[in-house]
Amino acid sequence: MGKLLAPNAYVDSIFDITAEGLKDRGLYGVILDIDNTLVATHVKEADEKIIGYIGTLKEKDIKCIIVSNGAKDRVEHFCKPLGIEFVYKALKPLGRGFNTAIEKLGLPPENIAIIGDQLFTDVLGGNLKGIHTILVKPIDLNEPFLIKLKRIFEFPFLRNKNYTDKY
Repeated sequence: MGKLLAPNAYVDSIFDITAEGLKDRGLYGVILDIDNTLVATHVKEADEKIIGYIGTLKEKDIKCIIVSNGAKDRVEHFCKPLGIEFVYKALKPLGRGFNTAIEKLGLPPENIAIIGDQLFTDVLGGNLKGIHTILVKPIDLNEPFLIKLKRIFEFPFLRNKNYTDKY
């Protein structure tokens, strides 16, 4: 179980990941989480910095898709200004959302990275699918109760881990 919960990389922020760094590792597509990965959980819209970041990835031929456990309205509203596809109610870490994303990206799993802030959804799901996993430090720890509860169970796996990788 430990290997399934071990990400390939730990980064402090989404902005520590560049298109060039992804390509250097043979990664040409990214599956992105929204909450606490791209924006704080309570933020409902992509800000200019995130819109620019996703735009830069797309300009450099990195395919992007959002995979979220959130409801359709929330995910669709967030993705509209980004101009990227999305999967909502993905049931991460189960395979349905990942399978749909892989199909939409049109790339083999070994050329895709998932970038997210949770071990038990993003990292576990990505590892189960053979996707490169990048764990991002959560943006804001003021989270809903169930997420706070999950963080307690993540702690033993993250103890003494440093978010120092760069892409």
